Amino acid sequence: MKGPAVKSQAAPARRSFAWLQGLACGALATLATPEAVLLCVLLAPGILSLLLDREPGKPVARTVLLFGLAFSVEPVRTLWLGSMSMAEAAHLLSDLSVTGLAWAAAAGGWLLAELAPLVVGLVLDLRSRSQAAALRKLRAQHAEAWGLPGLD
Repeated sequence: MKGPAVKSQAAPARRSFAWLQGLACGALATLATPEAVLLCVLLAPGILSLLLDREPGKPVARTVLLFGLAFSVEPVRTLWLGSMSMAEAAHLLSDLSVTGLAWAAAAGGWLLAELAPLVVGLVLDLRSRSQAAALRKLRAQHAEAWGLPGLD
């Protein structure tokens, strides 16, 4: 006779929304091709950082995309209010102030994401050293007031 049947616990269903994202990208490319082209070019550094960022939560990629997106709003608005044609999208992309600013902003986001942990670490280290020096000074004052031998 065999032992009690063990129910296998099925792994929780992992819902993949990749097909939904693909559908949304396909709809954007079909219905708003000039806008899709403009956004793909302006957000190219962010898209590249999404592919290269291996950290959980992709903090660097999110920062690069956020900064690039902030400088992509005005060109997209200009395209929407204009003729919404490929010619206008190409004209916007050929303007160095549009593409250059979006890419420079993305580079600034990358720089901020890389330097911020270093600066925060430096500030915290300086603060802890300052607190340690204040505590040593206070300890020396108490040792002198109580007549204790000098502590190192």
